[in-house]
Amino acid sequence: MRDIISLACTDCKRRNYSTTKNKRKTTSRLEFKKYCRFCRSHTLHRESK
Repeated sequence: MRDIISLACTDCKRRNYSTTKNKRKTTSRLEFKKYCRFCRSHTLHRESK
């Protein structure tokens, strides 16, 4: 039941990371504060389609 999703930077909108999530238990979009190599700083990354 785990699906592969991609995480996009909220500043530059680039998809930098991929991870998995259980869609049954977590219905909302995931948000992590991760390093973006294009912005060269730690920014908020959200789940994108």
